Amino acid sequence: MQRKAGVVLPLFSIRTGRDWGIGQLTDLAACAAWVRRTGHTLLQILPPHELSAGETSPYGALTAFGIDPIYVGVEAVEDLDAASIEEALGAQGRADLGRVRGADRVDYGTVRALKLRALRTAFDRFYAREWLANTPRAKALAGFIAREHAWLDDFALYTTLRTVHGGWGWTSWPDDEKERGIQRLASLRAEHARSILECAYLQWVAIEQWDRARADMRALGVELMGDLPFVVGIESADVWSHASQFQLRLSLGAPPDDYSADGQDWGLPPFDWLAMENDDLAWLRARTQHAARLYDRFRLDHVVGFFRQWVKPRSAIGARGRFDPADGDAQQARGGRVLAVMKSEVMRTPGVDAPRIIAEDLGIIPAFVRASLQALGMPGYRVLPWERDDAGFRDPFGYPANSVASWSTHDTAPITSWWSELPETHRRELGERAGLLREFSDDARSLVLLHELYSANSELALVLAQEVLGLPDRINTPATVGPDNWTWRMPSPVENLDKDPRLSARFDAIRALVVAARR
Repeated sequence: MQRKAGVVLPLFSIRTGRDWGIGQLTDLAACAAWVRRTGHTLLQILPPHELSAGETSPYGALTAFGIDPIYVGVEAVEDLDAASIEEALGAQGRADLGRVRGADRVDYGTVRALKLRALRTAFDRFYAREWLANTPRAKALAGFIAREHAWLDDFALYTTLRTVHGGWGWTSWPDDEKERGIQRLASLRAEHARSILECAYLQWVAIEQWDRARADMRALGVELMGDLPFVVGIESADVWSHASQFQLRLSLGAPPDDYSADGQDWGLPPFDWLAMENDDLAWLRARTQHAARLYDRFRLDHVVGFFRQWVKPRSAIGARGRFDPADGDAQQARGGRVLAVMKSEVMRTPGVDAPRIIAEDLGIIPAFVRASLQALGMPGYRVLPWERDDAGFRDPFGYPANSVASWSTHDTAPITSWWSELPETHRRELGERAGLLREFSDDARSLVLLHELYSANSELALVLAQEVLGLPDRINTPATVGPDNWTWRMPSPVENLDKDPRLSARFDAIRALVVAARR
């Protein structure tokens, strides 16, 4: 098994000289070139699916399928040119674009408004020049709609109706729309046909850019790894179109632990596994196939949830939670069955090399979960500061080959700052193992720690982009809401990073560590 090293970098965080204040699909190749420059051969991004206005978390998407148009590279859209973009933005828009391009954080509201203004112009031009004339490009869009109809039809209608209803989700819509009355939906599809087509057009443009980026990444020898959230939000298109598959009167969360005496309530709708089984897990199968098409490998978030869900009555203050199912044998059977189905869908997805599924098995995980993952050949995580037992920290040289080693995740601080937050006894013990027997500068210490990670026996070692850059910044701080979550951007365009002599020397040193570790 070829050992690899990869970089975790949210798509929204990528910065290039041509971006619009957020990372773009057209920036993935430039980012992959930088990843390769630092010795790594894999790039992991967070979920790229469409968010509602005001939302920033990639785990709060409106869909499990559609790509957010905010990530489309506007200047690469065939139906636009420089003059039409300038006209669409206007003087104020161009000024706003200059501001968000130089901003330290992603300004989702402004970026979304600017991109949608330009993309609406693109669609208007496409509709007049291509669609009405039934050109080859119009036929290509029609073919895309036909191929993706299983999720695209409902998603495009949902997106349109959400706009009609002032941005409000489906639970507040009139009953005949909320409950998907057949005659009412048919009438709405006819009434809003152009808006529905516009939504499909945006997804078509996004997928075309995605496919070009994937081809460029393959040519550079860099894999793309994705992240599959466990479930979708209650106001998503998927829950509206598959409401019977979810327990809408319950709320998903996490049981009490040392950090939360009452447990956590995420406000997400748990799966109704009985209903899903009656449908032969059709929605989950489709979702897995879609992920297999997008990525070379992908991470299953909260994998323990496929075995047991911690649920509470929705909106019941002080209600006690419970596991669903309650029995351990039933939990093991449920998770084993679901993950086996997901693995089979990945293996049979046409037109792609069989991507690997990685299980996010962090937190309180029953032993039978890891036994099931091992039986299925699904690697789990080994986060070095958390790999500890009564005898102390586990030796990363002894990690199973079929695992993913990291110092951190997108929900923790990077090791470049987390190191100082660890208990002194933990720092001493980890430092002795890594060879930190004297005082080091921050830069030198982080390189020693990265060497320890790359030397792990795990097939894949993942580092945050901040750890490659030597920065302390976080992507997200769980259980908090604020402007610093999900808005981090790289400090300068990826194509300029090597112009900084300090960074260039650091990249050389990291690449040498990766090579020495035979990754």
